[in-house]
Amino acid sequence: MTILGTERLLLRRLEPRDLDDLAALYSDPDVRRYFPEGTLSREETQDEFEWFRNGHPEHPELGLWATVLKENGRFIGRCGLLPWMIDGTFEVEIAYMLATEYWGRGLATEAAAGIRDHAFGTLGRNRLICLIDRDNAASIRVAEKIGMTFEREGTDDKGPFLMYSMVQGTPPHPLPDAGDAEAG
Repeated sequence: MTILGTERLLLRRLEPRDLDDLAALYSDPDVRRYFPEGTLSREETQDEFEWFRNGHPEHPELGLWATVLKENGRFIGRCGLLPWMIDGTFEVEIAYMLATEYWGRGLATEAAAGIRDHAFGTLGRNRLICLIDRDNAASIRVAEKIGMTFEREGTDDKGPFLMYSMVQGTPPHPLPDAGDAEAG
């Protein structure tokens, strides 16, 4: 099931055929560098995969989706919208993670912008966030390029994070496109 499309990407629900690609993505230490739990085994990936396949149980319109190149249908990552409860407030995060061979092409920014537009336009969300490791400069740049601004630092059960946010109706302030080196 297709969720949304951009100029070069298609985001769709995960399908059983995506498990091997997702497992390869999650086992790459460069891709998972800024995740406290590090790389995931195939079994750990399968557990997460099953949760992603049908969206969040309480918010089925949210979830992480297969991100594929339109030109060849190749799975290049997983991006989407994640629900969080942060300091007693319900938040929706734009999440993006691409395989290393697709870094530096502006694809994470393209996916994140498409997700932003889908969340605001189709889903009627009025606020979006990104939770980013303070050392992940490329991910910070993606958030800024889609119009988010730094809101605050925080800590949860996985450790410290920077929260970037935007509210619907706030015009994005695009930055010059130098490509995104990585995202996650």
